[in-house]
Amino acid sequence: MRQQQNDMTISVPDTIVYVNSASGLNDIIADFRRQPVVAFDLEADSMFHFKEKVCLIQAASDSLNYIIDPLTIPDLSPLAQILSDPDIIKIFHGADYDVRSLYRDYQIVIHNLFDTELASRFLGNAETGLNTVLQNRFDITLEKKYQKKDWSQRPLPEPMIEYAAKDVQYLIPLYEIQKEELAEKGRLDWVVEECRELAQVRSGLLNERPLFIKMKGSGHLDRRSLAVLEALMEFRLNLAEQKDRPLFKVIGNAALTKIAITRPVTMQQLIETGVLSDKQLNMYGNAILKLISNALAMPADTLPQYPYSRPMRVSNDVSARFKVLKQWRAKKASELAMDPGVLISNAVLKSIAESNPQEYENIESIATLKNWQKKELGKDIAAVLQKSKIH
Repeated sequence: MRQQQNDMTISVPDTIVYVNSASGLNDIIADFRRQPVVAFDLEADSMFHFKEKVCLIQAASDSLNYIIDPLTIPDLSPLAQILSDPDIIKIFHGADYDVRSLYRDYQIVIHNLFDTELASRFLGNAETGLNTVLQNRFDITLEKKYQKKDWSQRPLPEPMIEYAAKDVQYLIPLYEIQKEELAEKGRLDWVVEECRELAQVRSGLLNERPLFIKMKGSGHLDRRSLAVLEALMEFRLNLAEQKDRPLFKVIGNAALTKIAITRPVTMQQLIETGVLSDKQLNMYGNAILKLISNALAMPADTLPQYPYSRPMRVSNDVSARFKVLKQWRAKKASELAMDPGVLISNAVLKSIAESNPQEYENIESIATLKNWQKKELGKDIAAVLQKSKIH
């Protein structure tokens, strides 16, 4: 289908092919092998189940939209071969989650990835969500009412299938435009390197202990409250697994944290926290009070402790160099019309301030710098530090 958008003609596939069998998957692989570029997206069920899983994989070639149903296809190795093929460019928008999920569920590794969300940031776009990007580029508005639906349900309603297909429908023309603009700005190699690194991300260990490490704000709690919080989080985890529900649909994080801080010992005190519904109080109230009682009875020397890693004291010289580098970065980012954090992160600036490379040759040894940053920014960094005369 050819469309006229913002004084440009773009071609997008409008035929949807639903693939829910091994033979059907094999049939479409031949089309993928002929394509230099294929767009991908996926839908998962994290809003509805304890252990999230990939429920749908959307793909678009230059002529067809494919909706691949991984819940009915036991072997996705033919698709894995396409995703790992270095000769085919795979287009994603905001690929981090997709890369992690495909590896977690199927050990699928992606080679030759191009992320249009990442490209948008390197082109200086302030808002890089897919809906905003497509609205600005093609005057297209995506319907988001199915975004939080249960993608594990079968059969999928036709409107949900059509909704899913639209998430990949415009990615190839978007990539073609971005590629040209990045090349004109001399930034295409930057994004290619960033995408190569992005393809390596993996999910961390699931439910690593202690559980409170992943609870926002837990580092401010005393050890007794941490004991209560850990017991509550373990209780919630077991419930969620038994019920096959996501953690937040059993008891929310804010509720657990407030209970851990206030440490109620009676039902009335638990009610007065105001964080549990009547249903939750009836179902879990007595168990929660028993967990709190057990945590309060723990000997002091057995209480958990937040594993702080005390930061090394930063010298005045390092702080001064960091300030100089931030000023340089702000000016450079403004010249390039980029977000300073996209150009070079604070963490990388700190490592540069610590190593203090005043000659370009010393830039090469800074492991936190990407190759494109060394090439494009290295001389400026060395010159700024040399000029600052902060030793």
